[in-house]
Amino acid sequence: MTSPDLNLLFALDVLLAEGSVARAARRLRLSPSAMSRTLARLREATGDPLLVRAGRGLVATPRAEELRRQVGRVVQDAEGLLRPAELLDLRSLDRIFTLRTNESFVEEFGPRLVTRIEADAPAVRLRFAPKSGKDAMSLREAALDLEIGVAGETGPEVRIQALFRDRFVGAVRAGHPLAESKVTPERYAAGRHISVSRRGRET
Repeated sequence: MTSPDLNLLFALDVLLAEGSVARAARRLRLSPSAMSRTLARLREATGDPLLVRAGRGLVATPRAEELRRQVGRVVQDAEGLLRPAELLDLRSLDRIFTLRTNESFVEEFGPRLVTRIEADAPAVRLRFAPKSGKDAMSLREAALDLEIGVAGETGPEVRIQALFRDRFVGAVRAGHPLAESKVTPERYAAGRHISVSRRGRET
């Protein structure tokens, strides 16, 4: 039995992340024709078309969606195995890290985080970017280094770690009907509400 070409795993990871032969070719610095041949080899190896034409673009097959959740982790582990072991010297680290988070996190933790960075890694700078959505594409393309918030849909190549848990707290005036007894979802929903949305949503 012929051993599979493990280089195809890296190509598969990029193809499924990009969903485009042309974009995958640019990331891997290949010609579009070479990327098309690689896709043909992947189709032969997996026994699945992987990406199929839909209108003017390509969409992943169910098998490709299943592979997407696995191949990113495999590639990341392989890169870790081949990376030379070295200790990170925070004092000499010179880099800008971009964090996407909401204003409340910056207000609460920003000053302490900046103070800690100045003490441990003085050449590191932090750039806080506003939250415009929950897509993982910015992380995949390295436009962001870290996103802090409620996790949305991510890929297998995006690592998630819980920082803390918070909860909503309600405050009412003295004598408010809701304060008369235990607040249940039904009693809360029956009250009068004002809905505020920064994105213009009505629900």
